[in-house]
Amino acid sequence: MHGAKQHPADGHPGQWVLIAPESATDPPKTPDSEPLFTKLRNPSTGEATLYLFNSGAQQLFEVKAFHEEYRSWFIGQTVQQDGRLLFVTPMDPLFMILYYLIKANKEQGKFQPLNQVVLDSEYPSCPLLLKCADVKQYIHHVTEEKEVDSQKFHKYSQEKTLKWLKKKVNQTVKALKSNNISVGERVHAATYISGKQITDTKEDYVRYAHGLISEYIPEDLSKELLKYLGLPELRSPAPEPPLKKRKLSDVPVEAEEDYTKFNSSNLKTKKANSKMSAAQKALAKVDKSGMKSISTFFSSKPKASK
Repeated sequence: MHGAKQHPADGHPGQWVLIAPESATDPPKTPDSEPLFTKLRNPSTGEATLYLFNSGAQQLFEVKAFHEEYRSWFIGQTVQQDGRLLFVTPMDPLFMILYYLIKANKEQGKFQPLNQVVLDSEYPSCPLLLKCADVKQYIHHVTEEKEVDSQKFHKYSQEKTLKWLKKKVNQTVKALKSNNISVGERVHAATYISGKQITDTKEDYVRYAHGLISEYIPEDLSKELLKYLGLPELRSPAPEPPLKKRKLSDVPVEAEEDYTKFNSSNLKTKKANSKMSAAQKALAKVDKSGMKSISTFFSSKPKASK
């Protein structure tokens, strides 16, 4: 567990508490290559999300927070009001780059150098993705490549990307099984399918792994991957027919009727009788002469005359 310091704009130092692998917080080799927390565009939603580059930007990590209300940290002799617990885990930077490849393919539809594709005016740290180790080695999994005068040009390939994503799904399935993680209950709960006994099937594992991978790709690509995996689209189960309502009356109440009759004491008596149980009806027939009301036992006694 590490305590990562930050310095907000108001000059008052703050701290975060995080759990991270040692590779995420290794000391920098040069003064200008310290680990960097930065906001990047989420590859699934396109929204700003916090990520971490390790020293030298050799590896990318995603940052997730566990948060509960009314939680703080005691750090040394100080109390940190931000009680979140941050989890830092390695992430494949190709997912981030894929977002920009798809965008460039829609807008230009041509081969381009990667440094002209992975650009974002709203997120100046975006080009650091290309510094991550193995990006150049594995970029061919999601692009078509051309080389001109020793310079490589790339263009998004959906066919290659789907093959690469299928491998990711298979790797995830293997990891889930090797760690004895049951997914059947989660898949059926997410799709509102009820059943008495649920066992993990091959389709359950693939569908669950597809859901995990879909958190890192755009929605349209997620749907294409679902088809590529041969998984049928789940439909919500047909709702059960509603219970037949008990009729209050076979004769509809018309507006011309006199509604004041519903205020009559006769009607109140009828309603009361209709709701009495058999025991209550039998009790009602008992001769109550000479009996005292139970309330008389609790009322104040009359004062004796002097």
